[in-house]
Amino acid sequence: MNDYDLKVYREVSIWQRAMLRRPGYFNRLSKRIQDRINRIIPEKVHSAITTAIKQMFRVVLFGSKVTTASARTEGSLELREAVVLEKIKFYKHTAAAEGGITGAGGILLGLADFPLLLGIKIKLLFEIASVYGFDTDDYRERLYLLYIFQLAFCSDQRRKEIYEKIRDWENISKQLPEDIHEFDWRTFQQEYRDYIDLAKMAQLVPVIGAPVGAIVNYRLITKLGRTAMNAYRLRLQKRLN
Repeated sequence: MNDYDLKVYREVSIWQRAMLRRPGYFNRLSKRIQDRINRIIPEKVHSAITTAIKQMFRVVLFGSKVTTASARTEGSLELREAVVLEKIKFYKHTAAAEGGITGAGGILLGLADFPLLLGIKIKLLFEIASVYGFDTDDYRERLYLLYIFQLAFCSDQRRKEIYEKIRDWENISKQLPEDIHEFDWRTFQQEYRDYIDLAKMAQLVPVIGAPVGAIVNYRLITKLGRTAMNAYRLRLQKRLN
């Protein structure tokens, strides 16, 4: 391995330890409070949100071909990651601009931020997968994007479980159901919603909505990009072992 490969190897090792770290006290307390809130929310509301999120993801991930370059087959890891970092930078600024505009527009535009931001996130994941050399025409690779998404925005309690699936993806992918309906959409939407709720609620407040929307979206894309990089680095390392 060259110096850059060693650097990446160390970064992935640090990331793996973070994924396996036990939740802290305040993380557990926050999760318990959020779970109680979720139990108060009527079941028909949960069902409606779950259905809406499932449909949005199905349209973006499986409904039509996302305009993405073919899987990259050449170039060193250092060169590929330079491209990935540029793409993350571009989408961070795009998401920040979108969050600022919708945040400045009050409640109606603020509510429109969710599907717009979702589209930006998914497009970024497709781009990253392509640069690392993975073919997103493959149904299983698109499901892998969902697990990366989930890992980036799940609770600390679920983090290890999802990470283990990503770490053992070559075996997990062979056992995947062909029906996307069998994916655990209920847990997926609750974890994601719980992760961003407070910040996104602030985005709906007049005056502060614009800066909050810009900052929150920027940070969400940053977290997603870094999670995706390490998830694909891990797969590349396993291929070499």
